[in-house]
Amino acid sequence: MTARARIAEPVAAATRRRPRIGFLGVGWIGLDRMRGIVDAGQADVVALCDPSREMRERAGALAPDAVCADGLDAVLDQAPDGIVVATPSALHAEQAIAALERGVAVFCQKPLGRTAAEAGRVVAAARRADRLLGVDLSYRRTEGLARLREAVLGGALGEVFAADLVFHNAYGPDKPWYFDKALSGGGCVIDLGVHLADLALWLFPGRRVEAVESRLYRAGRLLAPATDTVEDAAFATLTLEGGATVRLACSWHLHAGRGAVIGAELCGTEGGAAFRNVDGSFYDFTAALHRGTETEVLCAPPDAWGPRAACDWAARLAAGERFDPAAEDFVAGARLVDRIYGR
Repeated sequence: MTARARIAEPVAAATRRRPRIGFLGVGWIGLDRMRGIVDAGQADVVALCDPSREMRERAGALAPDAVCADGLDAVLDQAPDGIVVATPSALHAEQAIAALERGVAVFCQKPLGRTAAEAGRVVAAARRADRLLGVDLSYRRTEGLARLREAVLGGALGEVFAADLVFHNAYGPDKPWYFDKALSGGGCVIDLGVHLADLALWLFPGRRVEAVESRLYRAGRLLAPATDTVEDAAFATLTLEGGATVRLACSWHLHAGRGAVIGAELCGTEGGAAFRNVDGSFYDFTAALHRGTETEVLCAPPDAWGPRAACDWAARLAAGERFDPAAEDFVAGARLVDRIYGR
């Protein structure tokens, strides 16, 4: 059974209707999530908003009946059941809360908030409104990491005592707001490391993080705590309850010899496991189990995982789901990011 099938299974038997969805931000990632939802036939797109005329036209080609709105209020005036927020990070919490307070479910790009406090306010608003809240922590939805988690929880690796999680991007962001801490909340940690922090908690459920040590750099220089300079490289070591060690590493503009280095390596008493990107790809991954010198391949490309989290949220919305207490996991991940930043 594929990861996508596993994700869809809990809502497959429910009575569904096509929810009405608005899109706030249809840049490349918002457009990709829209395409996934539209192609799956899971929702009717009733409104879209983006400052770029080109992106509005591309989105309009996918959803020709959608109203082209000039802001969040105009999107919400179309009375959607849910809204997908794919705007700059500084706007996420405010826009998500505004939608939730009008009774609209939210699917938000990461990070949900620039800090754990912001993320906590969004989750509290979702709880008060009793509305479904999703965050695009998309790497959870790869087939490879889903299979690794099954191996961990099923005991195939024995006691997992160490993990290395990495996300190095040889390119880095191309918009100025990423380098303004007031707008972004941070550098490569909140951009890329947020996925690693989420995976550290997801792969080791129930294991409290007892200690965090981190070092952040900009252009090779170690940054002082509480600086306004955003980091382009970061390394953190987490000590988990029971003694397990998890190392996180992420960066922009790394001299990697390829587009990206993305992976997870797990060490257990009965076996190991690895999740790796293929030839520097941001999209193609393999996963394998290791026992001694033997390797068992769990999965390989292709795997259309990108919009999977958005499609799952739309399917759950169609099934009538409301607030899910598991949304507190978003705050836990944001709290771990805060600890990496030393705040």
